[in-house]
Amino acid sequence: MKIEAQHKGDVLVVKLHESRLDSYVATEFRDEMDRYAKQGESQIVLDLSLVEFVDSSGLGAIVTTQKRLGTDRDLVICGANEPVTRLFKLARLDKIFQIVVDEGEALAVLAS
Repeated sequence: MKIEAQHKGDVLVVKLHESRLDSYVATEFRDEMDRYAKQGESQIVLDLSLVEFVDSSGLGAIVTTQKRLGTDRDLVICGANEPVTRLFKLARLDKIFQIVVDEGEALAVLAS
């Protein structure tokens, strides 16, 4: 699994370089995101623009990340394609996560 992470000011932008966030990569993804949470990152943008498919394991890994960040830190999702966005809505996770179109909008949300 390949993840690119870079700071843009106080925000950590994490871009998953995989076409699928499924059971094959979800554990490694969760562990990597847990590492960022343990490092004390307070604002994270998760860029899913290269991800074409997410299954329940992938959703679970994202939810676990949010839980580990807690209520005092932010996770914003950007770049999700229509099927992935529909999955978030179907699971009602769009009520928990801020899902925006692109990285620029995500950074703007966190800046406000």
